[in-house]
Amino acid sequence: MNEEIEDTLYRENIELADIKKRSIAFLVDEMLLSFILLIVLWDAFSQATTMEEIIIVTNNFVLEYMAMKIIYQTFFVMQYGATLGKILMKIQVIDLRTLSYPTFPVAFNRATFRIISEMVFYLGFLWGSFDPLRRTWHDRTARTLVVNV
Repeated sequence: MNEEIEDTLYRENIELADIKKRSIAFLVDEMLLSFILLIVLWDAFSQATTMEEIIIVTNNFVLEYMAMKIIYQTFFVMQYGATLGKILMKIQVIDLRTLSYPTFPVAFNRATFRIISEMVFYLGFLWGSFDPLRRTWHDRTARTLVVNV
């Protein structure tokens, strides 16, 4: 299977994005979403006076934050082939079957399994460091690759 994918990438002159670019894109997206969450919850955070209260506020909105991340990832990957972090790093997600932007079901699958990878101590992301095609768990389940633009 890997040889078939590698042949297709070579034939189409597509280059895989390196882990460093993907990591920076991840950090940009996480910082952006965290900043948005902070703005939305500013009243609750500003009323918290102790670290315990801040943790309680954060824990109360974990599901909403995960939903926000899934919506963000799904929309941008489906619409542009990349999140804002990926656009900044000049990389994008492609569907292995079509070599173009993922469709809604593919982008949603990828976004959902991305959250699962995060919940399991980011092991799905670590997996991408050792995969010859740099596929994380969410790339494998959605049958996508992250490539240079």
